[in-house]
Amino acid sequence: MKLSYVGVDLAKNVFQLHGVDRHGRAVWRRRLRRKQWLKVLLETVESGCIIGMEACASAHHWARQLQANGYEVRLVAPQFVKPFVKSNKNDRNDAEAICEAITRPHMRFVPAKTVEQQDIQAIHRVRCTVMSQRNAKANQIRGLVAEYGIVAPQQMLSLRRAVPEWLEDAENGLSTCFRALLHNVWMDLHHLQERLAELDRQIEQIGKDNPVTRRLQELRGVGPMVATALVATVGDGSHFRKGR
Repeated sequence: MKLSYVGVDLAKNVFQLHGVDRHGRAVWRRRLRRKQWLKVLLETVESGCIIGMEACASAHHWARQLQANGYEVRLVAPQFVKPFVKSNKNDRNDAEAICEAITRPHMRFVPAKTVEQQDIQAIHRVRCTVMSQRNAKANQIRGLVAEYGIVAPQQMLSLRRAVPEWLEDAENGLSTCFRALLHNVWMDLHHLQERLAELDRQIEQIGKDNPVTRRLQELRGVGPMVATALVATVGDGSHFRKGR
């Protein structure tokens, strides 16, 4: 049994595999647990076979594993797989749809990310979450002090400077209980600001160390933040037909 294409429907615990021969006939279907699926595939499918997966969580990890064992991997965006689902959505039909999608001559594929790309992307995602938490904490402070007749500044730097002044002002009408609470919330904000600054330093260092991000920063208006985000998202850009 020689397989030409294999579609893999990824999941947390159980993976569905669908294999076809060079004529497009389904000749292999397996439902395997996460710990055994790669071993079974290596024993059954010859190297050089084209293996397709949806570009979802863990897909880039498995793509690197398969590429290291001599397989050609094609990652397809989920919205491009959906039209090929012939019946009700389930693991078996999804695997078959993935297998059919990767055989299309004009299908657009997602390049597998390197570990470095995923590291940079993870830093950006964490930074985005920390920034959201910091802004939420600042807005919470503004809302709390407004109940005591204090108008908080909109600028983050001004707000961080204003809170210690409010805590030291004995005549602004703040109670002892609220002062203790405000101090704790302000410390939370300070911690989030420090965490954000640490992530910014990491991104800036990556921007200096990575040769691609250094070249990108030669463009007007492109700094470490944009350059590293571009590298993490599109890599070297070779999968685009045109530079623009």
